[in-house]
Amino acid sequence: MFLKVSTLFLGRRAVVRSKQYSFRYLHYIQGQGPEPKIREYFYFIDHQGQLFLDDARIKNFTSCFKEKDFLDFFFKRLRLNESDRYADEFPYLSPCGRERNFIRCDDKPIVYTHLTESDSGETLLSFGGAGNAMTTEFLPSRICMLPNTGRVYHPAPAKVGGIGLIKSSLAIELSKYFEFENGEDNPPTLFTWKGEKLRLTNDLIDLMDKSPLEIRELLSNKN
Repeated sequence: MFLKVSTLFLGRRAVVRSKQYSFRYLHYIQGQGPEPKIREYFYFIDHQGQLFLDDARIKNFTSCFKEKDFLDFFFKRLRLNESDRYADEFPYLSPCGRERNFIRCDDKPIVYTHLTESDSGETLLSFGGAGNAMTTEFLPSRICMLPNTGRVYHPAPAKVGGIGLIKSSLAIELSKYFEFENGEDNPPTLFTWKGEKLRLTNDLIDLMDKSPLEIRELLSNKN
């Protein structure tokens, strides 16, 4: 098997009286075997919900994974990385038998791409890039928008950090139904859905500065 060696560069600049730089390099090999019969792979999820090999030089629609059975299998096993390997750089993990699939993302690992309906007429959000194979109930009163980025979020399972991102094209459509009682420099407060004006809880905003592990613990304590 061909093994590709990759280096993930993590840089941070600190400015005191003069410019100082500190750098971190993370080395990995796609398909590496840290112990017998174990293989490790590394992935990246962009803000459109597309899945790539982390070290792919070009990340666009032509190079992302599109096989629906694989995506369904991969995302249904997605969880927080609580192992002692790469947890800081790759905070999510999708285990598959003897394979460890480490994942980092542009924003959130769950990206809701489109709305659909169940057979009973319930509105659902789809994610994972596998058509309608993976969906969750759409909770219109709990979506929120961050004014500084314009990105829109929706609850996600606690096992992946509790917050999912809504794909930009869908977010633009939904944003037409926002109302800003406190001005557009603040999060929207009302959302009109199917003719009903709903007051937004904006509860996700309070979670944005917390780590995925902290969010999971908070959500677990509420249940």
